[in-house]
Amino acid sequence: MCRTWIIALALCWSAVSAPAQDYPTRPVRIIVPFATGGPADVYARYLGQRLQTALGQPFVVDNKPGAGALTGTQEAAQAAPDGYTLLMMSNTHTVNETLIANRPYQLMRDFAPVAPVNYSDLVLVVHPSAGVNNVVELLTLARAKPGQLNYASSGPGTPYHMAGELFKSMASIDVLHVPYKGSSGARTDVLAGHVQMMFDAVTAMAPQVKAGKVKALATSGRTRSSILPEVPTVAESGVPGYEAVIWLGLMAPAKTPPAVLRKLNAEVSRIVSQPDVQKEWAAQGATPMSQSVEEFDRYLRGDIEKWAQIVRKAGIKAE
Repeated sequence: MCRTWIIALALCWSAVSAPAQDYPTRPVRIIVPFATGGPADVYARYLGQRLQTALGQPFVVDNKPGAGALTGTQEAAQAAPDGYTLLMMSNTHTVNETLIANRPYQLMRDFAPVAPVNYSDLVLVVHPSAGVNNVVELLTLARAKPGQLNYASSGPGTPYHMAGELFKSMASIDVLHVPYKGSSGARTDVLAGHVQMMFDAVTAMAPQVKAGKVKALATSGRTRSSILPEVPTVAESGVPGYEAVIWLGLMAPAKTPPAVLRKLNAEVSRIVSQPDVQKEWAAQGATPMSQSVEEFDRYLRGDIEKWAQIVRKAGIKAE
């Protein structure tokens, strides 16, 4: 009887572990609920290429921007929980848990954590036509012209939006939020001077800063950016205590087999720990993140609570 039970248990374990051993046997889709050209898109493609090399199947990026990341995220939530659809998410998603009440999904109910990817600072840039050279001059102008300056973002709840709203709240200024469907549209209009300023990812905007197309007033981290070291932080420029970054991670539809989640987590962690990856990302202003599935789960829940407090305290509303 005992022998029969052991055999049955072994067969059950084989059935559970087999999907992870064989996975993937066909292409995997990574849904990016943001526009092309932004950090989520760039690093999803980078990671997809490395995962394809490691696991032997294509990892295809599918951009589904819109509605502050709700459009693509909802599509991912409805996908089969088999490991063949992944979501490249960011702290947009943890913010949206509080900011947008009528979401068609709940992050920690409808998704399973896979792995974090990286984080990077944002940079506050202005078009040269704004006529300001530092944060103090910007604050002076904003207070002299309340409601007349505009800042762009990639949509409600995105890190770009939250960085701007946190800046408004902590600096006690009144500037108008202009949401776009994605970061590329926002960036294009700032570069063209149609909108005066925005918080953008250092990884995306640094080349434009160095080309002189926009002025970098400050970066958003606790310390200065390694790729824009001459640019002060917001906190040292007249808004003490300010900090806002963008981080990226992978999730899968809820009920995806745990063995598949762990296999993906192990591969992502291995990729981001490689010296050549770390060196390349550091040059772009991005810092790799590595956590177990359980650690990433706790990180997500903590970030949801962190931004919930900020949204409520600042009275931030989704447009």
